[in-house]
Amino acid sequence: MLNIRHVLRLHTQNQTMSEIIIQTGIHRPTLKKIINDFKASRLSFIEINEFSDNDLEELFKKPLDTIHSKRLQTLYNLFPEIDKELKRKGVTKALLWEEYKRKYPDGAGSTAFHFHFKQWKARKIPIMRQNHKAGDKLFIDFAGEKLIINDKEIGGEKTVEVFVAVLGASQFTYVEAVLTQRKEDFISACENALHFFGGVPAAIVPDNLRSAVTKSDKYEPTINETFADFAEHYSTTILPARVYRPTDKAVVENTIKIIYTRIYARLRDEVFYSIESLNNAILVTLEEHNNQILTGKDYSRRQKYEEVEKAVLLPLPAMRYEFKKQLYATVAKNGHVALSPDKHHYSVPFNCIGKRVKVMYTSYSVEVYDNYDRIAIHKRLQSPFKYTTDKEHLPPTHRFVAELEPDKFLTMADEIHKDVKLYLTKILAIKQHAESLLKMCMGVLDLSKRYGDERLTKACQLSLVFGIYNYRIVKKILESGLDIYEDEDFIKKFEMPQHDNIRGSDYYR
Repeated sequence: MLNIRHVLRLHTQNQTMSEIIIQTGIHRPTLKKIINDFKASRLSFIEINEFSDNDLEELFKKPLDTIHSKRLQTLYNLFPEIDKELKRKGVTKALLWEEYKRKYPDGAGSTAFHFHFKQWKARKIPIMRQNHKAGDKLFIDFAGEKLIINDKEIGGEKTVEVFVAVLGASQFTYVEAVLTQRKEDFISACENALHFFGGVPAAIVPDNLRSAVTKSDKYEPTINETFADFAEHYSTTILPARVYRPTDKAVVENTIKIIYTRIYARLRDEVFYSIESLNNAILVTLEEHNNQILTGKDYSRRQKYEEVEKAVLLPLPAMRYEFKKQLYATVAKNGHVALSPDKHHYSVPFNCIGKRVKVMYTSYSVEVYDNYDRIAIHKRLQSPFKYTTDKEHLPPTHRFVAELEPDKFLTMADEIHKDVKLYLTKILAIKQHAESLLKMCMGVLDLSKRYGDERLTKACQLSLVFGIYNYRIVKKILESGLDIYEDEDFIKKFEMPQHDNIRGSDYYR
């Protein structure tokens, strides 16, 4: 503004443009513009000289994004959408200009289009300075550059991802190499970071990677279900950064740039044959990074963490997070769902038969969900082709059978007669499925309702003599009345007939 005042003073003193250029060093086009704007204002130098610098700037200096026509106004209104489209693969400014010209034939030419877009992009957008509260946020991300291990199994080099986590207030940092960015590795790295810090922040701020965010949204993104479960276990909140807004997690973005020098560069000449050995080397260099004095400060990241942030982190839970896998299955007619990796079957409430349910399982437990309601939980058993059944899941009729146990049958039989108990003991000793044997015992005891305890006892005694142990023989004895024959009648009924073809017992001596 001082130069403008000087130019206008010389101009009002009738100095020529050449003389003014020599004295001020201002280029002729700029000088000409100042003088023309002065004449267009119809103000005197005395009046203009009384202007403040801000008022003078408004009069003589046009902002970069000033738009002088309706045509340019339309173009500038399109620039936000054009900038968004340029982020898509294969889309160029030349292509977008062609589309713009087809829609606005009288619009700006190619040169003007590119010039004004450049001016629009160069505009200064204010950035809010973030003041990070101690214990409030943990910023996490994967580094763009990967590290390398020599995998003996594949016989060559293998690239691995590098996970970085930074506490906002102290900038205390955790770095770990992982095989992939998939949920298992991502959540494991997050958990290792929390245990490295010795506490849990109020919120975790991830990028919009699929392992963390299922669906991006400016106001309410959808958090990956497993990651949300992890956050629930550690009593923290997930606050994803906005798409294309690196300033939302500038702390971790800047830290990644630093670790390229302090970790990557120092490990560049070393050869690692496993991810464990690589992570051990990373921890050594990471310790140096956290203990290094910050630029312009008299303390390190670790010192600030120890003094300010460590004490305000939430405590870690007693148990580490158990990573949950999931699958979908249809409830079979027998009221069970199969966990396909183990080929084991688990019961669910009988009213869910035929429904498609979600099965979430860990190394130790199996949970079944109908929509968002947990309908069953079991201890995981990895024995194939077996069934785990909760009696509460069975319909009332099945539950009655399931609740009957051998001891109950034997007690009931003993109340009738000791020989009835002995007979049921013989039945239960048969090598058959336990449920079929229990049904057999139930059938034998149920015969007492029709024939009475005395006849049932005699029928069991006869069956013991015959050495046949099942429900059908007892029932047949009772139906045919064999239990009520007198001894002589019984012997006569079953007396061996005489016949020439029957050799007799003496033949084999």
